[in-house]
Amino acid sequence: MTEKKIRVLVAKPGLDGHDRGAKVVARALRDAGMEVIYTGLRQTPEMIAEAALQEDVDVVGLSILSGAHMALAPRILELLKANGQEDVKVFIGGIIPDDDMPKLKEMGIAGIYGPGASTEDIIRDIREAVKP
Repeated sequence: MTEKKIRVLVAKPGLDGHDRGAKVVARALRDAGMEVIYTGLRQTPEMIAEAALQEDVDVVGLSILSGAHMALAPRILELLKANGQEDVKVFIGGIIPDDDMPKLKEMGIAGIYGPGASTEDIIRDIREAVKP
């Protein structure tokens, strides 16, 4: 019997056009044996939640460099919940001020990563969060 692969949707919400970090993380997750779906740039929260539902993912990884994380993250969490996907873990990478981190965690964000974060840490945290 083969183990089910962790399915991860990597998304770039909002108007942020810088996706190098998201692509680096997506590749590292794929190389670690996860199935990765990358949505591309300028996705709305609705598009991300719909893709998460259609792709039946375990994890949504958001890359937000624009500073809009306190508006985008709650909306995405709300839409996932409305879709019955409360079990989907949401991780955020990007420019996140220290003061916002506790608020995001309280909302239900599973992990927060800044510039230079280790892909090994991200992989470990995703595996830990999605344990069967």
